[in-house]
Amino acid sequence: MCATAANLIEHVLPQTALRQWVVTFPFPWRRRLAHDGALLSALTRIFVESVHAFYVQRAAASGALGAKTGAVTVVQRTSSDLRLNPHLHVVFLDGAYHEDDAALVWQELGHLKTREVGEVLERAVRRMARYLRRHGAIETAEGEDDDDVDPEEKLAASAVSGQAPPAGPQWLRGLSPLSPSALAYDKPLCASLDGFTLHAATRAGALDLAGREALLRYVLRPPIAQERLEPRPDGLVRITLKRAYADGTVAVEMDPLSLLCRLATSVPPPRFHTVKYAGVLAPASTWRSRVAPPRKAPAEVPDATEEAKAPKRAGTYRPWAELLKRTFGVDVLQCPKCKGRMKLVAMVTDAKSVTRYLAGIGELADVPGRSPSRGPPYWKSVVLRRKALGDAA
Repeated sequence: MCATAANLIEHVLPQTALRQWVVTFPFPWRRRLAHDGALLSALTRIFVESVHAFYVQRAAASGALGAKTGAVTVVQRTSSDLRLNPHLHVVFLDGAYHEDDAALVWQELGHLKTREVGEVLERAVRRMARYLRRHGAIETAEGEDDDDVDPEEKLAASAVSGQAPPAGPQWLRGLSPLSPSALAYDKPLCASLDGFTLHAATRAGALDLAGREALLRYVLRPPIAQERLEPRPDGLVRITLKRAYADGTVAVEMDPLSLLCRLATSVPPPRFHTVKYAGVLAPASTWRSRVAPPRKAPAEVPDATEEAKAPKRAGTYRPWAELLKRTFGVDVLQCPKCKGRMKLVAMVTDAKSVTRYLAGIGELADVPGRSPSRGPPYWKSVVLRRKALGDAA
């Protein structure tokens, strides 16, 4: 996450404003999109092309003909309660490039209106529906025989609904069926239509270096943060939501196996890329090398060590110490006493040396014994059984 964001900032994205476009799909579609990577890729391409066409039209209205923009798409697969929810976080260059006398000129988007966000959503939904009708890709799951469904598809369906394994308010009230709904604007720069939602209110300015990198780290984040997980005394695991639901729910509880089931569905299909590039940022684009920031030569440090002066090979690998300093502002290689630079001297791997060192600092040197085997924890919690089955538990 942090390394990819840093590489995007330093080697891929030009120093322009960035805008995040987040689109979610209707509930009945999520089961199919979760395990059909080809279909999700096709819908991703349609949405990115729709937003790209909007930027090109705005640039053409300002006199910039033949303009192009670029985007980085990140596919996120879960909601904050770990229910399966494939959705797209697309970070667009908030403007477009056009050629002027063999030079690329940047054209800023300017003020974005909520009505324009709705128009982009209408165009994307219309194209997606036409694609699905032409290929017969999306069918309702009603009437399907569960015996004929692939086990992974069953797991995906249960992770979408939150009913099996039960967790969250959805398994009590169920999911609302897909029904046509008119274009609505809930918040500024947010729109919804026929079960789709589009959010385009998050923007990082060209000079906001910290904000640009924070935005990229956000879209590249893992499914859940460890600090939002809390083991409970009754054997359940509580997941604190980032934002409360409309009914006031601030956390959901589930048993450990339910948590593992939802984590399993968060794994993308094989050979499916979750980070994609489009427009001028695409790998095959002839403009990518022209808009990408130039590579900076490493600065000479007068008191640098021999290890620091050694030439670095090309690549995207970043040392763990650099990531910690870049992300949390913690310089772990700075001596807390003299403020000098520390370096790795040796790595102890011999068992006797490790035991002697642990004994010297007062730590346990014995390997803990292996716990005996046990059955699965599902339905082990009496609290969860009573919530699901009532008095029958």
